[in-house]
Amino acid sequence: MMGENEMKLEFLSKSNNEAFARITVAAFVSALDPTIEEISDIKTAVSEAVTNSIVHGYENKIGIVNVRCKIVDREVTIEIADTGKGIENIEMAKQPLYTSKPSLERSGMGFTIMESFMDDLKVESVLGLGTKVTMKKTIKEQPKNEDITLEEALRG
Repeated sequence: MMGENEMKLEFLSKSNNEAFARITVAAFVSALDPTIEEISDIKTAVSEAVTNSIVHGYENKIGIVNVRCKIVDREVTIEIADTGKGIENIEMAKQPLYTSKPSLERSGMGFTIMESFMDDLKVESVLGLGTKVTMKKTIKEQPKNEDITLEEALRG
């Protein structure tokens, strides 16, 4: 049993910090021994949420993006929050292909990607105060690899 663990990360809303956030969360979650697919899903969802904070929350201003990651047993909860401009209509923003920045060639799939790669997604936002995205994913327990020789493994 993993128990509980938590970390917090704070950085400037610069696009090159998106990779930093993604890799840091992946490293933190690695304690649960996730599959490559699970870690890829988490990294992608974190990338989308952080990019939204940078591109939409702060637009062309520099602000702070906060990431909080908590593990309870095998469930990972990731919060990504900003104090940017907020989202006027969350339900509209969550629609596939909706983008408030068509001139930037945004795909409008950020929330859709987060929803499909994570078990749960909650978006809270207040105009002028910012947005908080909370995502959850349960990491499946991997079967224990019994100690067998290479020869036994090759024989099947």
